[in-house]
Amino acid sequence: RKRLRSKEMANFEKRRRTSCSLSATAATLLVLVLARSCEKNKLLDCEAFQVAAPHHGRERFSSSLFQKTPAATLPFQRGSLLRSSTSWLSSSNDNNSNLNDSSSEYDHACDVLVLGSGPAARAIASLLSASNQLKVILADQNFDRRFAPNYGVWHDEWQTVCEAYQQAGVKLEGGQCGQSIDRKWSVTDCFFGGSFGMPMTQRIRLDRPYYRVDRDALRDSLTDEPPYQVLRANHISKACGVNLYEPAGSLLHDATGSTIRLQAKDSLLTVRTQLIVDCTGHETKLVLKEARQAPQSKPGFQIAYGILADVEEPNKKEIDNMIGPYAKDAMTLFDYRTDHYESSDEETQAKVGSAPTFMYAMPLKDNQVFFEETSLVARPAVSFQECKDRCYRRLEHLGITVTKVYEEEFCYIPMGGPLPSKDQRILALGGAAAMVHPSTGYHLCRCLMGAQDMAQVIEQELLSMKTKPAQNDRQALDRIAASAYHALWTPENIRQRNFAMFGGEFLMKQTVVGLRGFFDGFFRLPTEMWAGFLAGWPGLPNNDQHDSWWKRMFYGVTFLTKLPPQVSMDMLLNIIGYSIDQGVPLPQSVTPFLGEPPSYEFKSNTDNMGDVAAKEEAK
Repeated sequence: RKRLRSKEMANFEKRRRTSCSLSATAATLLVLVLARSCEKNKLLDCEAFQVAAPHHGRERFSSSLFQKTPAATLPFQRGSLLRSSTSWLSSSNDNNSNLNDSSSEYDHACDVLVLGSGPAARAIASLLSASNQLKVILADQNFDRRFAPNYGVWHDEWQTVCEAYQQAGVKLEGGQCGQSIDRKWSVTDCFFGGSFGMPMTQRIRLDRPYYRVDRDALRDSLTDEPPYQVLRANHISKACGVNLYEPAGSLLHDATGSTIRLQAKDSLLTVRTQLIVDCTGHETKLVLKEARQAPQSKPGFQIAYGILADVEEPNKKEIDNMIGPYAKDAMTLFDYRTDHYESSDEETQAKVGSAPTFMYAMPLKDNQVFFEETSLVARPAVSFQECKDRCYRRLEHLGITVTKVYEEEFCYIPMGGPLPSKDQRILALGGAAAMVHPSTGYHLCRCLMGAQDMAQVIEQELLSMKTKPAQNDRQALDRIAASAYHALWTPENIRQRNFAMFGGEFLMKQTVVGLRGFFDGFFRLPTEMWAGFLAGWPGLPNNDQHDSWWKRMFYGVTFLTKLPPQVSMDMLLNIIGYSIDQGVPLPQSVTPFLGEPPSYEFKSNTDNMGDVAAKEEAK
């Protein structure tokens, strides 16, 4: 038995050694074949593979390139994982790599990659590439889609934007009136009747011109023969931490840039870039928002249902210049009246009063008008169907008969919410950077001016890196990203936003009666004062009325004196309650005693240096 057992054990060990040897030989041959194929296609240096010497009958091989990644996690193209991994090996050890040189390691390479294709994306792509000194790529599968919203802007703000862009080499042109404008009104009307003794027919006329942007002309001005490259592809990543993304390998940063995967219609592309600007909107997947700093209010939502329509012409010549109560030569900014619900049941009236909406009317040409029933800001949002029902009921009550609808607009605008987190390599612009005015929803002019501020910093810093490369500065791109964020959100601009954040929260708590009193008092302020609040962005007209704590304090005190006593007292109580709930931000915005909000400016991490003298002595 012992001899038989020894013989069986010897045979088993022989078979095991033979099997291990064959497996190791097969694995070695596989590695050599792969290495030869990669070398042939210039994908990587064969020296990246290392085969160990035999050890106890077993052969082992190792490579830092092979990482266990679930196949279902990311739909890599054949060879893309290998290509990406080798590029990371080379780039992580090369501070002076040139991203502008086309390389077989990447499908595309550039200085700045812009994600999205709305006004924010096309604006910053146009500005960055205007001088032809930076290579810019704009990526969006929906690049060919038309701009959807109807943009309304104040005359003086749009003039400021056009002049700034022309100086930067980007000309906004086209439209029936030029400068990408298709309609101008010399005055703006508002209706707040029905509360605080104001007659239902009372009209407030603002002597401030208003424009309707020609969205197609604006798009063309930022697109025709663009100096930037266009990729019809979307990113596939989602931030799961600061500068961390999933699926694994879909977006990676290093000292000299970023590598990102983009999903085109039929393929997956790999793009290498120095910086990425995310313009994909408020609900971005790449930009994290501040989670610890106040104010911590969730965003509110502006919801609007609009129609571009023909209406029945009036029969009487004396009212040819009117469409119902709306003058054809004026843009109607607010109509908060609710007399069309006076005959409704108590439940319906209570609903209309507690979730207010207003009519926004733009007479365009002849009998064509753009009507929009709008919920200014609410949390949760008012439904689109509710806005649509109220729109048609209001028009019917006003004697306005719609004969043809050319298009419908469903407008969804998140307002407020936290700012982007600091220390992110991904830059945000537009809705992704929380640039929508927290109280009013105005965005276009703020966004275009902010794009110019950010573009100037990016271009200056990247060109400086090219002309004077900083040796061993592995934080250069982090420093540029921080500077670009600081160009948007200086501490003073954050304080001004925090002041407007309170305004948005207060408006969300108001009934329709409170909003009538609020806006009636608001437009009784000096024009420069209320116009500066609506702009709320550095560089825009009248913002100098709100760009310091004492000016905001003066505005607030003056505003309280213009409001009906009931609304004024409600605002005072809300100021106290908001300050208790949110803490520093509101008092900080109107006093000099609480310092400034944390800055986006770059702060170098020096923890890894230690005590150099002590370490040298120990050696």
